[in-house]
Amino acid sequence: MISRSRGAMLDVRRQSLGGKMLWKIIGVVAVVWIALAVIGALIEGLFPILVISAVVFGLYLLYKAISGSDDHNTVTKV
Repeated sequence: MISRSRGAMLDVRRQSLGGKMLWKIIGVVAVVWIALAVIGALIEGLFPILVISAVVFGLYLLYKAISGSDDHNTVTKV
């Protein structure tokens, strides 16, 4: 009888550990999912700003190249 109750106790501990491990896995998956959602939203929001700034910078460089100013300062020359 002692071995039976002891075996039952071990089964209960295994089940509770398995349940805790399941919740850890679910928690990790939830955290990764939320992190990816936040990163995706940031990229989606900042991408148009990045494109617009690249176009404006390109237009600025084009203007500087076409204007042909006599200023030979190495800081402003690209």
